[in-house]
Amino acid sequence: MTKQTSVEIAQAANRREFLKASTVAAIGAGVLGNLNSIAGAYAAGDDTIKIGLIGCGGRGTGAASQALHTKGNVKLIAMGDAFKDRLEGCLKGLKNEFSEQPERVAVTPDKQFTGFDAYQKVIASGVDLIVLATPPGFRPIHVEAAVKAGKHVFMEKPVAVDAPGVRRVLAAAEEAKKKNLALGVGLQRHHQYEYIETIKRLQDGAIGDIHTARVYWNGDGVWVRPRQAGQTEMEYQMRNWYYFNWLCGDHICEQHIHNLDVINWLKGAAPVRANGMGGREVRKGKDYGEIYDHHGVEFEYADGSRMFSQCRHIPRCWSSVSEHAQGSKGHADISGSSIHVKGGESWKYSGKRANPYQVEHDDLFASIRDGKPINEGEYGALSTMTSVLGRMATYSGKVIEWKDALASNIDLSPKSYAFDAEAPVQPDKDGNYAIAVPGMTKVV
Repeated sequence: MTKQTSVEIAQAANRREFLKASTVAAIGAGVLGNLNSIAGAYAAGDDTIKIGLIGCGGRGTGAASQALHTKGNVKLIAMGDAFKDRLEGCLKGLKNEFSEQPERVAVTPDKQFTGFDAYQKVIASGVDLIVLATPPGFRPIHVEAAVKAGKHVFMEKPVAVDAPGVRRVLAAAEEAKKKNLALGVGLQRHHQYEYIETIKRLQDGAIGDIHTARVYWNGDGVWVRPRQAGQTEMEYQMRNWYYFNWLCGDHICEQHIHNLDVINWLKGAAPVRANGMGGREVRKGKDYGEIYDHHGVEFEYADGSRMFSQCRHIPRCWSSVSEHAQGSKGHADISGSSIHVKGGESWKYSGKRANPYQVEHDDLFASIRDGKPINEGEYGALSTMTSVLGRMATYSGKVIEWKDALASNIDLSPKSYAFDAEAPVQPDKDGNYAIAVPGMTKVV
């Protein structure tokens, strides 16, 4: 698929299409599936779904565990990671967790792959479904390869870190539809019962016309992995991946995408433009790479409504991970599953609750077994692009149009993937990395 075709796919995502993709979870949540009717991506006569894991860190371990807890016969048979120690730690943890069901973790030594090409070996190892949980910078090439090989996919969010990557994922999502392959995305709020019900009520007009939304991911920050003696620059950045945009996309992408995605879901669309500001106030050390520690963005939708966004990694400040909406008839705390109507009755969700990280896998596997595989690739890509748009706005200090952002050819990926290859960004003689400067940094 050409670049222009991929851009056109995203620009054509209207309210009806977005809502259709977003409500798949509500349908899937009620689908237990016919365990004897499995889509034909694996051997006829065997209802076992064979899983391959690519990316064996904490989220990869969690995602593999959730996949192995789904109904029916499932088996992890192949694993891949850039680093041997990560793979071994993950495998040990999963074997301990499933010690009473050892047949579910059946990864023989010949199907434990390490290095940058490990993903290719996992894909070719006889698996039916691939779990992608590497740093997000690798997501586009991995999902593209998996879909090309005819594999079902679950991929963590975000699905890319730049516009070229988003376009590749959009193309892969279209190809998955043609091949009737499942494509799940780790935006688990779409599978969280209280979110599903709250969003439905708001879309049905519970607070009237929604003109404003506020979203937050403000907290202390995450782990840091300092440079170790003997590491190449590439290995150091891979180990400390959260702080380099070619791997992480900045925390506005890696974390805040969840909150931005909720409002896109609510609005049934992605924004048309954004402006914002951000910087590095506290995290200024060498091991904090090149990302900001705070972002504030105003996103505008085609109907003129606004989403005001904050994300911050600064200790001892106000913390909040939440989404809120204001309408002509009232307001809603979406994350709190409550709606307040002016002069009317308030509503608070009181129904069924379950771990959404597990439910998203339950829904994905049930859809495969039912022969109706879900495909969340488009809204996953559009919400990823929303977070990239926000980073473009804060790094540049300018108003950035969605159409220009999506069409950007600025590619953050390295020229080659090897531990002795040159990393996309390099430190100066003092070990510091260049930081985006609003008014000067080019983003499109």
